[in-house]
Amino acid sequence: MKDRYAQLDMATRRARAARRTFPFEPPPGTTEHVPVVIVGAGPVGLAAAADLAQHGIANLVLDKVNTLSDGSRAICWAKRSLEICDRLGIAGRMLDKGITWNIGRVFCGDKPEPLYSFDLLPDKAQKFPAFINLQQYYTEEYLIDSLAAPARGVRWQHEVRALRQSATGVELEVQTPAGAYRLHCDYVIAADGCRSAIRTQLGLDFEGRTFEDNFLIADVRMQAPFPAERRFYFNAPFNDGRTALMHQQPDGLWRLDFQLGWQIDREAAIREENVTPRVRAMLGPDIEFEYEWVSLYTFQCRRMQRFVHDRVIFAGDAAHLVSPFGARGANSGLQDIDNLGWKLAAVLKGTAGAHLLASYDEERCHGADENIANSTRATDFMAPKSVAETAFRDAVLELAEHHAFARGFVNSGRLSTPCSQHASSLTTADGDPFDTSLRAGDVCLDAAVLHRGQAGWLLEQLGRDFCCLSFLGSDAPLTDGLRDTLPAGVRLLTVGDTPAADLHDPSGRLRQRYDGAPGTTYLIRPDQHIAGRWRRLDATAVARALARATGAIHPSRA
Repeated sequence: MKDRYAQLDMATRRARAARRTFPFEPPPGTTEHVPVVIVGAGPVGLAAAADLAQHGIANLVLDKVNTLSDGSRAICWAKRSLEICDRLGIAGRMLDKGITWNIGRVFCGDKPEPLYSFDLLPDKAQKFPAFINLQQYYTEEYLIDSLAAPARGVRWQHEVRALRQSATGVELEVQTPAGAYRLHCDYVIAADGCRSAIRTQLGLDFEGRTFEDNFLIADVRMQAPFPAERRFYFNAPFNDGRTALMHQQPDGLWRLDFQLGWQIDREAAIREENVTPRVRAMLGPDIEFEYEWVSLYTFQCRRMQRFVHDRVIFAGDAAHLVSPFGARGANSGLQDIDNLGWKLAAVLKGTAGAHLLASYDEERCHGADENIANSTRATDFMAPKSVAETAFRDAVLELAEHHAFARGFVNSGRLSTPCSQHASSLTTADGDPFDTSLRAGDVCLDAAVLHRGQAGWLLEQLGRDFCCLSFLGSDAPLTDGLRDTLPAGVRLLTVGDTPAADLHDPSGRLRQRYDGAPGTTYLIRPDQHIAGRWRRLDATAVARALARATGAIHPSRA
């Protein structure tokens, strides 16, 4: 498209450019040391800066440009990401600005009514919705605003040209418009995207699969009667019988995705005269629209073999790539940081050995594999490559309209969910029976609670350290002596009906979700994953699970 913003007024363009452009900071006069340097000021890099700062770790973000992301890019933020962003202090702003949705509808062919719909949040007793839609640049903006000491902010137009690792740290050569300088750090977090310069400098690459298909993104501004929901189209007549997708965004923007196929003229595909007929056919003749952003992409399901390379640690798209269907890209990147932040902080503070970082490799490679598997299955279903795959898909879609069992086979992108750590070397397996779908290794489920008479939520009370959540009986209050026997670094949080309890459970959902019979105890990691659980509070068992969760006990010796 010759001018993607041609129909936007000049004042609007200037205001947006000013808000998303940042001043250049000249390089320091001498070589300086920062514990952690983060390369890349996208949502993953900025989340890393905010997370480490909350753990008291000084850090610095470097980015080779001086603007936030262009276009809306990542827009679907999952409930788990909102819980992570809540700890980072920006979830409230995201909710206020974003478009909330829980409902998805699946359409097929020229039928005006959906084949079926689904609710991603059937239990509404939650602090956050299943998803919100919010342009990536807003999330980046809110994260930048949230940065506080000891984070040192972002240095814009500071490009890492080379790095050298040693036993004592990493030395970076940074190029700026005012000249080059050197920077020393203990660790580097490479969050510089799918074309990671850090990955290239280390001679590393992805492994996996590139899909032979092209998809067109058109972000259009319009006043439309469509509800705030995910609308997915199979065999769309307005898109030559291929798939299409629609999402509402704030500011009157709508994300439209069109599958184009493999053998296309990529340059011609984004010309306005070729995009407009598709958009007009999808929206109908009466809806006026203007373009905000147009892009073409070919997606991949690939990852690095390892994410930790001595003192350089990869996260987000720099470490793994998935298709955008399922909203697993940016959401999995935030889960990377949620997993990494507390571990890196523990290593830098000396409360855990450097070998704890190997568990980031273990757990997040598993998470990447889980996302890649889901994305690959979705892509194969949406764009079948053989007669047999096409026949299977068409049969499933035909059955899904009238038979609920078939809807489980329809794959328009399995939407992002928290990654479990059931088999992680840091997880202590259950030794007692529990009557709940929640398992050791899962991320905690939220529930409404009262804390000192104030209404709130469980996850708000867990904090940024290890927490021991213990359910009390009405006739068995916890003694201070037992509280004192817990290992250092573990904070006790009690749930009960007595005044001495830290939390009260007025609805009973907390006890239900955690099978919280009196004595039931959970050890919860700083990233809110369950490290272990028992039917009674045993300080020795908690200490042993803590040692495992911080890498001090290898599972073969447990």
